[in-house]
Amino acid sequence: MVWAGISLCGHTDLHVFHGGSLTGVKYRDEILDPYVLPYTGAIGNDFILMDDNVRPHRAVVVEVYLEGHDLERME
Repeated sequence: MVWAGISLCGHTDLHVFHGGSLTGVKYRDEILDPYVLPYTGAIGNDFILMDDNVRPHRAVVVEVYLEGHDLERME
C-alpha cells in the first residue's frame, strides 16, 4: 500500500506502508504527522484535507489529531 498527497501547489513524497493493514494510528503516525502537518505550513490557511472516507481516515484517533492541530477536512 502506498500514499501520496497532491495539490495545485505541489506534492508530498510517496510513502510505502510495510506490513499489515492501515489503521487510524498508522495513518496518524506515518502520514498525518510527518507529511500532512508540515505540508499545511507550505499551503497556509487555505489548506483543506481531502481523503476518501476509508475507516482508518475516520478513526477517532485521526479526528482527535485533526481537531488538535486545527486541520480542516473537506465534507
